Amino acid sequence: MGETTALDTAHAAMQQAPEDDAARLRFYDQLAQSELFLMLADEAGEDDQITPEIFAIGDDQYVLVFDREARLAEFAGQVVPYVALSGRSIAAMLAEQGIGLAVNLDVAPSSILLPEAAVRWLNDTLDHAPDEVELAIAEVHAPAGLPEALLTALDGKLATAMGLAQSAYLVGVTHASGTRGHMLGFVGAVPEAQDALTQAASEALTFSGIAAGAMDVGFFRVSDAIVPRLHKVGLRFDLPQLQDPTVQAVTMPGADPDKPPRLR
Repeated sequence: MGETTALDTAHAAMQQAPEDDAARLRFYDQLAQSELFLMLADEAGEDDQITPEIFAIGDDQYVLVFDREARLAEFAGQVVPYVALSGRSIAAMLAEQGIGLAVNLDVAPSSILLPEAAVRWLNDTLDHAPDEVELAIAEVHAPAGLPEALLTALDGKLATAMGLAQSAYLVGVTHASGTRGHMLGFVGAVPEAQDALTQAASEALTFSGIAAGAMDVGFFRVSDAIVPRLHKVGLRFDLPQLQDPTVQAVTMPGADPDKPPRLR
């Protein structure tokens, strides 16, 4: 038996509990963050223009994606051109094209056809983001009442954000206006990485089945007065750091759905 991938595992959990919204969301989360190999009709052209292979079933059209190169090769049975992209990038590319996703078709336990409506939903879902903090914070306190699913999702997302920030703290906050909520505060973030980090927080919320309004996102310098308060009461997430301190990563792989390859 071949390798069981993270996408296989998430798909199996979804199939075993068809009424479980959380399991379905975890599958879409895994699909969005996975590197997928998109089969092309021709080699990529200039300016990153690509022509995906289109697979027709009745009146519906699908592109062919696989989470392992070996699976693509097994399906094709011959050498074919392809491009490796994150699931979120492919969803952004296809969202307005009326084309669905044929995932691991006939070559893996996670073989599934996702119609264009599902692709459009995934892209729209990935576009949702928590608000960045703009109101003055009057009080910071320990987080409370957030489900374990969110904490697990945040831990997984931030574990991939190597070099993008020094740390992150999940805290409860009371704003000067009297409103209460939660905030994920990033400390020492690379300025160019703030959008990617906000996106990671958004996906953790969304795919945990929690409304975006349940958590804000803030960015703080190491020297900011609020940081000791975050450290005292917050739930800390340590982001992995680059071995070479002179090199900085500024984007998460596939985290820019606004710049997908163009369809030709």
